[in-house]
Amino acid sequence: MRTIRSYVLRQGRISKAQLRAYRELLPKYSISYSESPLDLGRLFGRNAPKILEIGFGMGESSAAIAQANPQHDYLGIEVHTPGVGSLLNKIEAAHITNFRVIQHDATEVVRNMIPPASLSGIQIFFPDPWPKRRHHKRRLIQPEFVELLCERLKTGGYLHLATDWKDYAEHILSVLGSEPRLANTARDYAQRPKYRPLTKFEQRGLRLGHPVWDIVFRKCLD
Repeated sequence: MRTIRSYVLRQGRISKAQLRAYRELLPKYSISYSESPLDLGRLFGRNAPKILEIGFGMGESSAAIAQANPQHDYLGIEVHTPGVGSLLNKIEAAHITNFRVIQHDATEVVRNMIPPASLSGIQIFFPDPWPKRRHHKRRLIQPEFVELLCERLKTGGYLHLATDWKDYAEHILSVLGSEPRLANTARDYAQRPKYRPLTKFEQRGLRLGHPVWDIVFRKCLD
């Protein structure tokens, strides 16, 4: 498994509200990293479809999706503390009970904590595109990682990515298309599914003429 990180931990600013939520709410909604597989049913206390979100940023879409789909359980991975604090604030304010957070490297979490064939869906919205060619090796979406994700999906489960970088969209389409257990749900790029809300950042980009590409594949073979 690759050891090159797809992210850089930047100091960044954290607001007082985010810091308070991080300190007070992390024990309530988070799961500590472990090298042992999770019992996802026990974690959420029920038998419901489990959706993994990798890199939820500030949590705007994550909270909205979880609130709109109470029949699903969501597990979000993020490394940046301000984003974790922001999402925890949103979860608490909206009384969202079907979301849990892991603050750790996504590759290690997926490899060690997510059991095979346990997920109904995986969502990766606007991963770092690493646009410079010499940095492409840092992109999260690589064949080895997609193979790992595919193993964690149930048959029929979906892998949904979105990016506003055309070059990265083409790369994602090529990598996912090369995985024999995945099938594209569209001819190339999909229409944005209704469950993925538009973020403020995305709306601003669309007004400026910056398109977004959604890519949705499903696992068709074990």
